[in-house]
Amino acid sequence: MSETSESGRPTGPTGPAPGGNEFLAERFEAHRGHLRAVAYRMLGSLTEADDAVQEAWLKLSRADASHVDNLGGWLTTVVGRVCLDMLRSRRARGEEPLEDRPGVRMPEPVLSPVSGVDPEQQALIADSVGIALLVVLETLTPAERLAFVLHDLFAVPFEEIALLVGRTPAASRQLASRARRRVQGGAPAPDADLAQQREAVDAFLAAARGGDFDALVAVLDPDVVARSEGGVTTGAVAVASGAIGFAHLAHSARPALVNGVAGVVGITDGHLTSVLAFTVVHGRIAVIDILNDPERLAALDVTVLER
Repeated sequence: MSETSESGRPTGPTGPAPGGNEFLAERFEAHRGHLRAVAYRMLGSLTEADDAVQEAWLKLSRADASHVDNLGGWLTTVVGRVCLDMLRSRRARGEEPLEDRPGVRMPEPVLSPVSGVDPEQQALIADSVGIALLVVLETLTPAERLAFVLHDLFAVPFEEIALLVGRTPAASRQLASRARRRVQGGAPAPDADLAQQREAVDAFLAAARGGDFDALVAVLDPDVVARSEGGVTTGAVAVASGAIGFAHLAHSARPALVNGVAGVVGITDGHLTSVLAFTVVHGRIAVIDILNDPERLAALDVTVLER
C-alpha cells in the first residue's frame, strides 16, 4: 500500500516495486522518515519534501542497488541532489524573495497541540529545526543550503557534497561556513524549557490584548526581530508598536507548538488566519516569525491541534 504523509501525499513506494522487489521497498521505507527530515530542512515545505522523497524512490527503483553498501547514505545524497534541483528551479521561477523585497520567504510550519509533538513530527523537527532556522535557510543560495544541511545537520562528508554541487571539497567547506555564519546570526537557540517559552508568549499576548505598550516592551528582547513575507521589523519599540496595532488578532490567538516551540495560531470562523512562532531566549522574545499568506495557510492541517 502507499505511504502517505500528514498532507495526504505519497512519501514512499506507491505500489509494488519494479520486478516484484518488495524487499527493496521495505529497505526504502526504513529510511523514509530520515529522508523526509533531510528534504524538509532543504526545502522548508512538507509538500515539496514528500515530492523529493517520492523522486528518490523512483530513482532507487530504476537503479541497480545491489552494489550499494550504505543505502541510507546513498539515498541521502540522492534526496540532496533532488532538493538542490528543486531549489534552483524555485529560484528560476522567481519564487525566492529578491534582495530588494522587504520580506522573507516563510517556510511551511509543523503544527502540534500544546500537549506535545507526536513521534512522526519529532523526526521532522529534531535538532532544534525551528521556523527561525528555516527562515534563515531560505536566505541562502541553493548550494550553501545543501552544504550546511547535509554536513552540519546530517554529517555528510564534504567530499560527497562536492560531487553534488560541482565544486571542490574545500569550496564546499566554504559554502557551509558562510551558511553557518548566517544561521548563527539569524537563528538564536531558544530556551529549552517549554514552560518558560509559553510564559513569555502568554505575557506578550496579554499585553497585546490589553494595549499595554510597556508590558510588551518588557517581554521583548531589545533587538527583537519580527519577520513575515510582508516585511521585517527590528527593535522592541517598533515590534511592540506593531503588536498594539494588531491587538484584535491577539483575541483570536490560541496556543500551539510551531516546530516544537511555543507559538500561536489565529483562527477566525473556523479558518486559519495566521501562525506565529516565537523564539524565546533568556525569558524574552528574540524572534517572531509570522505566516499569514491565505493560500499557504489554507494548505495547513489544523485538525492536528485537536489531538
